[in-house]
Amino acid sequence: MIYDLIIIGGGPAGIAAGIYAARKKIKFLLVAESFGGQSVIAAQINNFVGFKSLSGIELKDTLESHLRGHEGIEIKEGENVETIKKEGSDFSVVLKNGEIFQAKTVLIAAGSNPRRLKVLGEEKFEGRGVFYCSTCDAPFLKGKTAIVIGGGNSALYAVFDLLPYASKIYVLVRSDILKADPVYVDKIKSSDKVEIIFSAEIREIIGDDFVSGLKYIDKKTGEIKILDAGGIFVEIGYQPNSDIAKDLAQINQNGKIIVNCETQETSCKGIWAAGDISSVLYGQINIAIGDAIKAVLNIYDYFQGYLKK
Repeated sequence: MIYDLIIIGGGPAGIAAGIYAARKKIKFLLVAESFGGQSVIAAQINNFVGFKSLSGIELKDTLESHLRGHEGIEIKEGENVETIKKEGSDFSVVLKNGEIFQAKTVLIAAGSNPRRLKVLGEEKFEGRGVFYCSTCDAPFLKGKTAIVIGGGNSALYAVFDLLPYASKIYVLVRSDILKADPVYVDKIKSSDKVEIIFSAEIREIIGDDFVSGLKYIDKKTGEIKILDAGGIFVEIGYQPNSDIAKDLAQINQNGKIIVNCETQETSCKGIWAAGDISSVLYGQINIAIGDAIKAVLNIYDYFQGYLKK
């Protein structure tokens, strides 16, 4: 069987694409490891249009329910895509479990994963004191000292998650400034629990069976210092899951798939991309949804013969 469209990803972009594909009666398969994407870990979302405030889980449930309310949709959940191959004018989407599905077009909305520090001890202590989801794991730091690594919004979100639990929070920033929104910066600076350390380059995460702290270099003095902590939260951004398309579509220096901003089509005819995996300027849920809808409408026009195939 050859699908008209395979949608890769279960975040807001992938779900929105599925909803619009269903409404346009496009025969599609949606492949997703899980639903919700990065937003699922957010304790509170205050800028999703139509809602004053909701959690990431609530957003996921709302979007997924909307998608599953359509008849005739096909979802392959719990699976990851290994690669995409071009087969003549069609495409083969190869899953990591070995299954292969064919489609006339592909929309990649596979999102991104947390970036790793790539320092000694990180892999060893992952899940044993090294965390990448503060919403999930902040309660483990009740009454303990926590370290948050990063200087952007995601790092400060982690601080907010930790404030009700941790007795002390160190924020280690590689540069000499915080790049987060000023309103968040002001909020953490007003807390007696939080101490910000700038010009800190992480060298090693230390511990025995569980994390006990880390070593870092003070870039201004060259001195190696040790911080004790019961848990470390790595919040240094995300790496797009674009390897699945690296042999077909053009990818920029940040690992994002380059798209035509009017249509979301990639450099490979028949492949579109939307959400954080695409070369959009702003990473916002509302924008990801809009771009995914734009892509599906363009795919519909493509099938109707309004566009050159």
